[in-house]
Amino acid sequence: MTLPVHSEADYRIAVLIPCYNEAVTIGEVVTDFRRALPDATIYVFDNNSVDDTAAIAHSVGADVRTVRQQGKGNVVRRMFADVEADLYVMVDGDGTYDADSAAAMVRKLIGEHADMVVGCRHTEERSAYRAGHRFGNRLLSGCVAMLFGRSFTDILSGYRVFSRRFVKSFPALAAGFEIETELTVHALELRMPIGEFDTPYRSRPAGSTSKLSTYRDGWRILMTILKLMKSERPLSFFGAVCALLLLLSVALAAPIVQTWLTTGLVPRFPTAILATGLALLGFLSLACGLILDTVTRGRQELKRLAYLACAAPH
Repeated sequence: MTLPVHSEADYRIAVLIPCYNEAVTIGEVVTDFRRALPDATIYVFDNNSVDDTAAIAHSVGADVRTVRQQGKGNVVRRMFADVEADLYVMVDGDGTYDADSAAAMVRKLIGEHADMVVGCRHTEERSAYRAGHRFGNRLLSGCVAMLFGRSFTDILSGYRVFSRRFVKSFPALAAGFEIETELTVHALELRMPIGEFDTPYRSRPAGSTSKLSTYRDGWRILMTILKLMKSERPLSFFGAVCALLLLLSVALAAPIVQTWLTTGLVPRFPTAILATGLALLGFLSLACGLILDTVTRGRQELKRLAYLACAAPH
């Protein structure tokens, strides 16, 4: 039996563009993606822009909607909730991503039956992808790989293609730019079929300014990874806390035990009490980890059921 071969034209495709003060670039972004994906519906979600972003997007034919809660994570939550489609292409409105890669990314998602394809940024322009951002991306990608067993080459890319199953099962809890990390961990946690696609990346045009803060947003993303480890890997997280507390307890108790074995006396009661307290806290932490691990498994099962509730594209 020969299976039918599907192309991107057989699916309802939505291009989702979150925007904040991107009047310089949004018109070209919408035009380029309409040319690259002529059958797709282009949505621009404006996040309280004070320039002409919304008006320009509307003038070039985009479906423009407004999100009042500030932050990219809030915009992604609204986009995923409001838009109905079979496949979703998400891209920033700053004009740095290559629209011509969109069709190939969609075909990769369809051909590999994947739930997410990440556009991995490649550029020779130093101003487009600064050394600090490259280092931070590698560091955070390494942290995710260490915590969750695998990762992507570019976990902070804002250029992604999703299946409907992914979008409608994603809880979207982040408020800001850490949303990309949460998207990555959601796919890894449910062991979804995923892929990567190398795509050109270019500098912002003159007059367009980045909303990213290297250190502030990097810190927030790192904190997001730790929070996700606590919520998704509680036994590992609280087990590490338990091990640290027990090591401190042993370090404090060792000289006291040695003195007691030699003299039969315990001269430093406060230290002995502190060591005992740290050991008790360690075992309490381990108990919390065991309990939360059971709770987390239940949440993962619910996420999996939400994922399976959406029919796979045919």
